[in-house]
Amino acid sequence: MKIPENLKYTDTHQWVRVDKDGTVVVGITDYAQEQLGDVVFVQLPEAGRKVKRGETCSVVESVKAASDIPAPISGEVVTVNTALADAPEKLNQEPYVSWLFRITSAEPAEMTLLLDAATYKSSVKSDG
Repeated sequence: MKIPENLKYTDTHQWVRVDKDGTVVVGITDYAQEQLGDVVFVQLPEAGRKVKRGETCSVVESVKAASDIPAPISGEVVTVNTALADAPEKLNQEPYVSWLFRITSAEPAEMTLLLDAATYKSSVKSDG
């Protein structure tokens, strides 16, 4: 299981990366895609939608189950990865390349609530 050091994580198994332009990129972790199994559908939020931290804004469906994806921070969805509509399996193949959506942060302090790689790795080990 891969857990890149350069990302932040949520306890609900999303990864978060801040790009140079300040937007926050969100995807699901390697652990999440392993637990889900083969991803068959992704429901993405609409660009322009304002979300609160913890609010469900996306759904990933697999052959096993559907999982709600909460917003890791509050803000506005600025773009979504429309390529996942035709190729949801990319989340299984490249979980740290295939992102779900990008968001602008309304509450920058919320970034401090995210987990670093070591803390996330410990939480995953205690799950398994």
